[in-house]
Amino acid sequence: MKAVVRSNSNITSNCHYHVVWCPKYRRKVLTSPIDERLKVLIHECVEKWGQEFVEVEVMPAHIHLLVGCDPQFGIHRLVKFVKGATAHQLRAEFPELKKKLPSLWTNSYYIGTTGGVTIETVRRYVESQKGK
Repeated sequence: MKAVVRSNSNITSNCHYHVVWCPKYRRKVLTSPIDERLKVLIHECVEKWGQEFVEVEVMPAHIHLLVGCDPQFGIHRLVKFVKGATAHQLRAEFPELKKKLPSLWTNSYYIGTTGGVTIETVRRYVESQKGK
């Protein structure tokens, strides 16, 4: 994958992040068809905010997202928007989630930068998580 360098009038950057978060109480609620819908919603949300969607993998109890994000926009803001939008939409489309959880996502999440390895290495890692 070719490196994507973003620039505007005062900053040039190439920032990619590996983000992991899970449902409240780490409940295994992200199963079919919820998992496939969640992938679509995450992709749409990242694109809506003008950031770079690279890869996503949904396991029953957590999500791995690989994303490029403008440092002026802020990865914390993008994660907040993605978690908020997906929780709202999934709970509207799948009422059983309301019965199982008071809120869909935990407040916490993990973010790691991909600076130590190539973006392809992290992409392969995220893709390989489904088999575990």
